[in-house]
Order: sequence, then C-alpha cells, then structure tokens
Amino acid sequence: MEKKIAVEMRGVTKRFGSVIANENVCLDVRRGEILSVLGENGSGKTTLMNMLSGIYFPDEGQIFIEDRPVTIRSPRDAFELGIGMIHQHFKLVDVFTAAENIALGLPGPMRLSLNEVRRKIMDLANKYGFEIDVNQKVYDMSVSQKQTVEILKVLYRGAKILILDEPTAVLTPQETERLFRILRNMREDGKAIVIITHKLAEVLALSDRVSVLRKGHSVGTVQTAGATVQSLTELMVGKRVTLDIERPDPVRPERRLDVKDLTCVNAEGITTLDHAAFTARSGEILGIAGVAGSGQKELLEAIAGLQPTTEGSVTFYPKQGDPVDTTHMNAGAIDKLGIRLAFVPEDRLGMGLVGSMDITENMMLRTYREGHSFLTDKRGPRKLAERIVQQLEVVTSGVSSPVRRMSGGNVQKVLVGREIASAPSVLMVAYPVRGLDINSSYTIYHLLNEQKVKGSAVICVGEDLDVLLALCDRIMVLCAGKVTGIVDARTATKEEIGLLMTHTEGVIEEGEAG
Repeated sequence: MEKKIAVEMRGVTKRFGSVIANENVCLDVRRGEILSVLGENGSGKTTLMNMLSGIYFPDEGQIFIEDRPVTIRSPRDAFELGIGMIHQHFKLVDVFTAAENIALGLPGPMRLSLNEVRRKIMDLANKYGFEIDVNQKVYDMSVSQKQTVEILKVLYRGAKILILDEPTAVLTPQETERLFRILRNMREDGKAIVIITHKLAEVLALSDRVSVLRKGHSVGTVQTAGATVQSLTELMVGKRVTLDIERPDPVRPERRLDVKDLTCVNAEGITTLDHAAFTARSGEILGIAGVAGSGQKELLEAIAGLQPTTEGSVTFYPKQGDPVDTTHMNAGAIDKLGIRLAFVPEDRLGMGLVGSMDITENMMLRTYREGHSFLTDKRGPRKLAERIVQQLEVVTSGVSSPVRRMSGGNVQKVLVGREIASAPSVLMVAYPVRGLDINSSYTIYHLLNEQKVKGSAVICVGEDLDVLLALCDRIMVLCAGKVTGIVDARTATKEEIGLLMTHTEGVIEEGEAG
C-alpha cells in the first residue's frame, strides 16, 4: 500500500534577478518516509526547501499539503501547516535552558507554565528516543544536544513535516547513529522527513527515496534500495565521475612544523586550546578530527599568526636553513620570513576573501601581503582566477564579478583554489569541502594530494571521518581543546576516532601512533 502524500510541489520556479534558482521543479514527500534531496552546489536544493519552510516565496508553481493547495509566505505560515525546518546553524539563546528555548515564541498567554512545558518535552523525548536535560543551559551543551533542542522545538509546535539541513555535518559517528534511530522512530510514527545532505553513504543508510536536482531542475526520484553512490553521483552530475580518493605513500617525509604545548585562552578566560602538541611532515596529510568547537579554529589560527597564545611554541623547519620559532610572530612577520603557511579559514568571507572584490582582485590579495604593490599588473592574477574557475567549475558570470554574488560553495572553491595555487611549504585547510557537491569535493581531494606529492606538509581539518580515513596519512583528534590521540589513518576505524572525539583521557602520544 502506497503511503499518503504529505507535501507536493508542482512546477515551482524561483528567480533572483536574472538567476533562475529553481525552474519547474516537482517533488513530493510522503507520510512515514525519509526523503533525501541531493544536488551539486547551485542546484537549488536549499532554495527549494526554503520555499517550503516560508523563507522564500515561489514566483511560479503551487504547493499542496495533504492534497490541499496552500500559500506559504512566512515561517509562521509553515509552522501552522505543520512544517518545521532545522537549519545547520542553530538559532538558540545561549543563556536560556532547553525548556526555555523550546517555549520561546510560543503562541498563547504571555505567561506559560514551564513545568507543563517540561512535561510535554519529556513526553516527546521518551516517545522518539531523545536524551535531554530540560534544565540544562544551552552554553553548556554539545552540538548534538543543541540539535536535539532544535528538533524538539519544531516537534513541540506540532510539526508533522520536518526538513533537516546537513544534520550530521558536525556529529560524531555515535551521535549520527543515535540521530538516525530517532529519525527512524519519527518515520514509524508517520512523520514526513526531508534531509539535505552531501554524504551519500548516509543517504543510502537512512532514506527511503532520493530526489535529485541538477542546475535548478528535477532530474529524477529513485528508490534508495536500488541506488548506489556511483549511480546517485552520475544522476547529480550528469556524467560518470571517478570516486576514488588516492593516498600515495609519503616520500622521504621531513619535519616541517613542530607544535609543543600550544595553549590559547579567549577573552572570557576560557582555555580553548590546551597544550596541543604534534609534528607535521612534508609529503603527508595530517587530518584533524573533532566535534565543532574543540579547538580546531584556534589551533590553525595560532599557527598562522592570527591567534595569540599563552603557552607553548611553534617551530617551522624550512627546506634549507635553520629552524625558526614563529610562536609570537603575527601573520605579516611570518610572511616576511618567507614562511608559506597557506590558511583556508572556516569563515570564508569573514577572513578568507573580500566579498566586495572580484575574483581577480581576491587573487591579488596574496601577492599584496607578500609585499608587492597592489597597483600591479593584473594579468597574472587574472590568469590564475580563470584557471581556478575552469578547473574547479566555479559558477560565476566572470572573474570580474564580486565574490559576494556567488553561492557559499563557489566562494569556497575560489578560496581553496587560491591558497593551493600558492604552493606553500605548509598548507592548512579548515573544512575545505564544506558545502561542496561530491564532484567538486573530489577535485579538492585531488589538489590536496598534488600538494602532498610536491612535498608540502598538509594539515586538513575535516568533519567527514570516512573522507579523513581515506585521504590522510595520520589523524589527530581534538576534544575540548586537548589532543586525545594521533592515529594511523590506514589502520584506524571510524568508531575508534569517534570515541576519541568525546573522550579526554587516555591520550595516545604521537610517538605511539607512529
């Protein structure tokens, strides 16, 4: 017996000026089903779901809820229709408890009974298998706990249709499996669930059907049971794609960077990086794993001269000459010494690129930092910009178009491409494929391996443990600012790393890991 359709989108089109984000898209979601929505960057996945959740309004087409045509002009309209979206970036008040965040903005009397709210939350938690302390403050929560609050918030408001945007992006394997059990329980209860994700292995493990978008158009919906990673990739990209991550063995690895007891303390006096120690070697990729906020950002910024340290040291070993202590140097001083630390920060437009500048001008920023005049010949940077646009398939109207007009995924391609092109001795990348489709991601993996083969020491902060295990030579795990282990990526398991991501004792020393 076929399940009843909960949501149907017919001929939906959305334009932003001359750009068509979605054109004549048709999609349906059924009760008691988990539907995955896949597509390359710029394919219109998020735009489509934003129309369903009331953030955007379609220019053409119709949305039906339970076979009834509806108009969704705002998130409030969506809530009233039983639609709730859990975004990747949570919208919680840190100083409030879980119960207070869930109750915040509820319709009804100005004064609510928090005891009654807590009781209803626990009823929902017990029904679906959530673990939650309703009195815990958000600032004391892990990422997984915050996500739990967001999901319970929409369930409390009566959501029967849930949309989750990249729900496992920052979860450990154990937390991911726990979330999957909860989503399966919701499916059994008749909820209609939509998941936007780039992790194809999770799509195959969790969903019932997969709808694929390509360049704003629907290209098909398939039963997950009959799909493979290769078949879904070809449906997204429109051509055959090789999905093998190469991992050449390191050739004559040499010490490039020594980090000893590196410690950072933020403005509130909280230790964000706690005596971190490791060695990065030429010709290898050192992966860094950890749940969000475990000190990854502080570590890379401290090495790059962008974050002050309170203890420890950073020593750079050039290919020729004596070691250089860079611990208390700022980024400019590090550049003047000729130490090439290429840094792709987590905040792309905040630290990496200037949104008002075009792609060519953003290429020129690196040569400007090296001491060359900004009023220099643009031909070299323009050629580099054109090469990156072609090689990484950047969607843009041209290299003279402002970066801020591009999607997040295309901004990431420009930033990663520019930093890799600088051929550094040490290349540090933070989440280099976050938000990128699978085709672009594999291009980035190939470029990182190219730098490894050329003799760079590559340090890669990642969130997909399957990728880190396939790409890296060693993986260092951070938990609450501490290094909890450094393991051989060729022999380690995802479960072993997942435990290190949440465990602060029993640290594996680098010497033990080889």
